[in-house]
Amino acid sequence: MNRTLIVVAGVLHKDGKLLIGQRMADDRHGLKWEFPGGKVEAGETPKQALARELKEELAIDAVVGREVARYEQVTRRRSPLLLLFHTVESFDGEPQGITFEQIRWEDPAKLPDYDFLDGDLDFVRRLSMGRIHLFG
Repeated sequence: MNRTLIVVAGVLHKDGKLLIGQRMADDRHGLKWEFPGGKVEAGETPKQALARELKEELAIDAVVGREVARYEQVTRRRSPLLLLFHTVESFDGEPQGITFEQIRWEDPAKLPDYDFLDGDLDFVRRLSMGRIHLFG
């Protein structure tokens, strides 16, 4: 039995828009869009992992907020993933796409127009339909 991998993603907002990143062309799932984040390492809480990932991927110091969604994704050729989405309450620094082809601030209603990773699709769908309330 494969061990479930915990993956945490950050939902950064500014002026009503959310930050998304496009994977590098030569990465696994190249050029797919995603919310920044990554795997939770041994000894880390999901919030600690997300703060570390945001520093590595975007060069920001983030204050990680509450969890707004969680679900499991199971595929045949890989360990199951437990996906956790957290708001980012605030951050210091201007996000830079260090590990991305590009990053973009986008209106939540337009997110379904992007080619997201399979793991993010349910979150994007619920977000664009107003079924997930991020702030306030």
